[in-house]
Amino acid sequence: MSGNNIKDEALDPLQVQTLEAVSAPLLVHAGRQIIYANPAMQRLLGYDLEQMQSLPHYAWANDPHVEALKAYGERCLQEDEQLPALECEAMTATGAVRYLELSARGLQSPQGKRVIISCQDLSDMRHVQMSLLEVGRVMHQILENNPVPTFVIDKDHRITHWNAACGQLTGVDSMDVVGSTEAWRPFYDEARPLLVDLIVDGTVSELRQRLYGDNLRPSSLVVRAYETEDYFPQFGEQGRWIFCTAAPLYDIQGKVVGAIATLLDVTERRQAEDQLRRHQAELEHTVEERTAELSRSHQELAAFMENASVGIIYSCGHHIVRSNRKFAEVFELEAADDAELKAARFFSSPTAYQELVNTATPVLSQGRPLMHEMEMLTARGHRIWVQMIAYPANPADPRSGVWWLLQDRSEVMRAQRELVNNYRDIKQANERLEEAQSQLLQSEKMASIGQLAAGVAHEINNPVGFVSSNLGSLRRYVEPLLALVSLYGRLDLSGQSPEFAKQIHQLQEQADLEFIHEDLPQLLKESDEGLGRVKKIVQDLKDFSRVDQSDWQEADLNLGLESTLNVVRHEIKYKADVSKDFAELPLVRCLAGQLNQVFMNLIVNAAHAINQRGEIRLRTIHEGDFVCVEVGDNGCGMSPEVQRRIFDPFFTTKPVGQGTGLGLSLSFSIIKKHGGRIELESAPGQGSCFKVWLPVNGPESN
Repeated sequence: MSGNNIKDEALDPLQVQTLEAVSAPLLVHAGRQIIYANPAMQRLLGYDLEQMQSLPHYAWANDPHVEALKAYGERCLQEDEQLPALECEAMTATGAVRYLELSARGLQSPQGKRVIISCQDLSDMRHVQMSLLEVGRVMHQILENNPVPTFVIDKDHRITHWNAACGQLTGVDSMDVVGSTEAWRPFYDEARPLLVDLIVDGTVSELRQRLYGDNLRPSSLVVRAYETEDYFPQFGEQGRWIFCTAAPLYDIQGKVVGAIATLLDVTERRQAEDQLRRHQAELEHTVEERTAELSRSHQELAAFMENASVGIIYSCGHHIVRSNRKFAEVFELEAADDAELKAARFFSSPTAYQELVNTATPVLSQGRPLMHEMEMLTARGHRIWVQMIAYPANPADPRSGVWWLLQDRSEVMRAQRELVNNYRDIKQANERLEEAQSQLLQSEKMASIGQLAAGVAHEINNPVGFVSSNLGSLRRYVEPLLALVSLYGRLDLSGQSPEFAKQIHQLQEQADLEFIHEDLPQLLKESDEGLGRVKKIVQDLKDFSRVDQSDWQEADLNLGLESTLNVVRHEIKYKADVSKDFAELPLVRCLAGQLNQVFMNLIVNAAHAINQRGEIRLRTIHEGDFVCVEVGDNGCGMSPEVQRRIFDPFFTTKPVGQGTGLGLSLSFSIIKKHGGRIELESAPGQGSCFKVWLPVNGPESN
């Protein structure tokens, strides 16, 4: 063999035709140069046949794999058994590296033993594997770099993730807990299951009362999740109040494979609530002190009437008979007014004076004192708030007259009004704070979901792109190959040997070329359609999340409705048919992601209102400077009482655990922020219709 050249080792025409008909890359060698490489092998390595025949049979391998390929070929020449497959890297003519799986078989021929090597290109599979690993690494980084303290356990209660924020909050480093099955140690002194343990075991309903009492409730934001709030004295210098949300993790079959917990430090909110309660107690204590002070003043006035610091008068027969210096000072009387005065002159109207008479007469006639406050007039017409205490001069004789102790309480009244107003403002601020906190938590969840959706969409786009490109290349490869096979099928084999003709006939029957010729283009077409659907779903996710468009912008509400409808289609496809009547709308200045959230709430609520198969109607209108989005259904409808409360926070008609009561409240706030309004038309048994009106130019224009 060593004295022969490549021409002496060449294959006969029949062997060449047979190898060329094989679609898999093949090459033949006898231990030295490559004798033959079929067109598939030439395309794979980028060399033509003449270039291939000038190379040693192992020269096309990447440098680290040359010796292994050389030994593989020599071993095949020496052994008769089929060798196991070999993986190696090939260096193509363009310098690109391909990952191949080789299968070699020795074959006897009149010229001696030959080696046939077939190849399978694993490059795309390797690339997909690396892409999946990269996606996993990115998801790990998202969890690790999340500023919200988060940890994860698997189905065996083993801690698999403990991010840096969780370590900073608890003071426990991830190296000390990851891999451990004792997730309770950073939180409690004695062993007890955490909320994530109960979710993994499915024992929340059995153990929730014993472990958490009434402090555990279903999450208002995450389906099948629970939340609780507790105090942990070991965290920080003075302990921390922690709000915990725990949710199950599922595999693709829907089986629980773990649980994730997020921790939120709410110590500052707790401290603010405590401070507000202390302030309220101080106010009540102040009021009690003032009341006691007035009582003492009343007793002292009786003893120090003449030198009292309050106005004192004696009235009889609707006239002021006597008065002290303080009365004259308070009511701005001149020295000439010391004579008997009509009591009615110090009231804003005869009606006001008569009301005091009607109030005082029944009390004083029974010999009891009267304490009263009301607005009065000074001699100069100034309005003052006066506190008065009246005693009958002779309880046995109501006509004997009445002593009045009068004190100007205008400043106190103003102070009390300010205290009441401040208390009301504080109470309203606290209510707004609670509502804002709920909205902030919902916004952060939606932002996180949006961030995750946009990130996953971005990661999916890359493999979808190269798979689509590869399908295009595959179509270009297949079409001439099918044409070539068709031409080969029309060759006249009558001149060939019966054995060869029989072999060709058997190969044709095994390959079923006619079926492949019909089915393969259809498979490629269906693959393109599937990729198109994946791209549409990815684009809808990005359009719905609007992570890259969080500022005010001009948006097409029709497109927003379409993307939102695609995102929630799984919620409604089994409940209702959707009819759309979209008008041509101008671009609306808005926060598109928040409006998509409103549309999602309205569409999902419409689906939930339908008991059996029904219809959901989507309609858009343009009228002047406003656009309108209508979401209607033919569901159960609402009573007038429900309609009055439908936008109240935490009000819901859904069963416990299925509704949070925040969807429409948040939607109302979002539309109000946009300068728009929501209108509702509904009747029991006749369905509902929500109309969202938005100014085209944004809230500044309204």
